Amino acid sequence: MLSKLTRKRQRGFTLIELLIVVAIIGIIAALLVPNFIDALQKAKQKRTVADERDWGVAAMSWLTDQVGAAAAGANTTVNLGDWSGNSSLAAIRSALVPRYIQDVPPRDGWKNTFAYELDIDNPLAERVMIVGSGGRDGRSSAISLSGTITVGNFDPTDYDQNILWADGYFLRWPEKVDP
Repeated sequence: MLSKLTRKRQRGFTLIELLIVVAIIGIIAALLVPNFIDALQKAKQKRTVADERDWGVAAMSWLTDQVGAAAAGANTTVNLGDWSGNSSLAAIRSALVPRYIQDVPPRDGWKNTFAYELDIDNPLAERVMIVGSGGRDGRSSAISLSGTITVGNFDPTDYDQNILWADGYFLRWPEKVDP
């Protein structure tokens, strides 16, 4: 009799045991999924910053070869004015690839199109190069490459912010902001 009872209990899990396991898995998933999604957004943001920096180094190398000096500076505001440079991605690629960069990335980490300007015709101009990303929301209209913007960092968890690099330095970039 005892062996029959023992065999009967060893057939599987009870409904209560299964529900407890499912509840524990659900709680663990609820804790991990938001962190995973945030890590994906952070990786896309870092890729965008890295691509802009790579393009910027290539463009600065091109500029150095063209005029023998690099343009760089940092102000609290920058007047972007009206860009008169050649914004054709094909023309930018013909100037930079393969001598300065392997390829000019056409899209940022969120698969939105970068906004590019490189004044190939006039490397001595006041404004020679800029690349921008509209962030996660991809509002490229916000990157009109004209007007005045405030230079500075922003909260790195605000993935909708524009990321801009121009003439040797970042104008807008993600960085931890002290409270």
